[in-house]
Amino acid sequence: MSARLLHASDEMTVTPYDLRKSLESVHRSKGIGWFVTALFIVADMAGGGVVAMPVAFLNSGLHAGIAFMIAITIIFGYTAHQLGEVWVIMQKRWPEYHDHCRKPYPEIAARSMGPTAKAVASISVYVTIFGMSIVYLLLSSTIIHHFLVNIFDLKLDYCIMVVVVAVILLPFTYLKSPQDFWGVIVIAMLTTALSVILIVVGITIDKPTCGPAVVMPTPTVSSAVLSLGTFLFAFAGHYVFPTIQHDMKRPKDFTKSCIVGFAIVALLYMPMSIYAYTTYGDSLMDSVINSIQTSWIQETANLFIAVHCILTLTILMNPLNQEAEEMFSIPQEFSLKRIAIRTGIMCFVLFCGLSVPEFGPFMNLVGSSTIPIVCVIFPSLFNLYIKAANEEQWAKGIIPSFRCVIRRTPIHILIINAFVLLVAVGGGVISTYLAVNEMTNARFTAPCYVRPFLDGPSVAPTASGHAGFGQTCCGHFQNISVYGDNSICTANL
Repeated sequence: MSARLLHASDEMTVTPYDLRKSLESVHRSKGIGWFVTALFIVADMAGGGVVAMPVAFLNSGLHAGIAFMIAITIIFGYTAHQLGEVWVIMQKRWPEYHDHCRKPYPEIAARSMGPTAKAVASISVYVTIFGMSIVYLLLSSTIIHHFLVNIFDLKLDYCIMVVVVAVILLPFTYLKSPQDFWGVIVIAMLTTALSVILIVVGITIDKPTCGPAVVMPTPTVSSAVLSLGTFLFAFAGHYVFPTIQHDMKRPKDFTKSCIVGFAIVALLYMPMSIYAYTTYGDSLMDSVINSIQTSWIQETANLFIAVHCILTLTILMNPLNQEAEEMFSIPQEFSLKRIAIRTGIMCFVLFCGLSVPEFGPFMNLVGSSTIPIVCVIFPSLFNLYIKAANEEQWAKGIIPSFRCVIRRTPIHILIINAFVLLVAVGGGVISTYLAVNEMTNARFTAPCYVRPFLDGPSVAPTASGHAGFGQTCCGHFQNISVYGDNSICTANL
């Protein structure tokens, strides 16, 4: 970036700057439409949240859970809109961003707040993406492993399954950007929708038996706060949004995509979560799918979620791969160098996954500390700073001071953003504290490459709740089967 990134004094005068490219003219002859972009947003956020959200309701309580979901939907949707506004402004002011941009989120940080913000944003984004990539790899491998064991009685080692999934996924990571595989991402969104439908059908089948026996736990303040991390994870995705928006035909339509995308995700989450909460109560497992007692519905819904996780990795890993290519000066054209770099990234993700096969506690720590920063704090600050810069400042690459931002921002906008920032900082600090406690109390299993020297073949974690490992039943003691044979319940084995 050739422009100087310095902080300005409040007395900076405004010098006319001739820029004839208007917001309306910032569009491409080719690109994805706003509705397909909305589906990208759904595919990016939904998936893991579908299986975990009912458990979050269990920990928060019904009313607090609904309040959390509505508040986070609005706040995260608002900051996604803010981030989209910043990217459109950047394309208006600096025409070089009309072309392919490998790492738009860090560029937004640099243009809005300077090189230090860019460095912090880059670290936050890539730590988050890397950790989530590992979790999605492990989650999809766990589900597929269970599916093969239960349906085909295939005794495949779980650690080998992780490697197989990574190898199958690898070719998809060679694609340049989201517009190269939009059909795959739409499929990811559809698999999530189908999974939700199956979950609702499964809950409906269990409702006559489980509903009368449901026991609602009494949530505490600490359990409600702990559930906040799950709600935050379920709506996170801002680190990928600029990459998706850049491939739009009309980037200024991104706000429409945000409204539709976040509305769809909320509709996927909330009704299903309330239905599961009122049917299973305190018998809910870590995944709502594992509480469903109809085996074929359970396995099919799990398989759909696994497909979603695998396909979503093609979005998640794209910014990570592009950052590595930028670091090693790899040309944007498809080449053997691109294959080598992206294969290396996947191998590193795979190695970390094999090193800590149950990655949940560490990922909670990473996500709780970085997601509020990446998805709320930075988008809000970027928007305030880039709008506060006058034409002379942004033309010279000068960053306005904090006092400039306060003075030039309308009071109602300041109040809204101050509230959003306070919520994000408070929630992030508390979630991080709880995640640290969870991590220190967690019992980690041996790495996959050590297990052969210990107890032989490994099975996927949390095997209970699947037909081949015993049936998870409902009721306070998890001993009520919809089939009338309570002896098959895991609690009775």
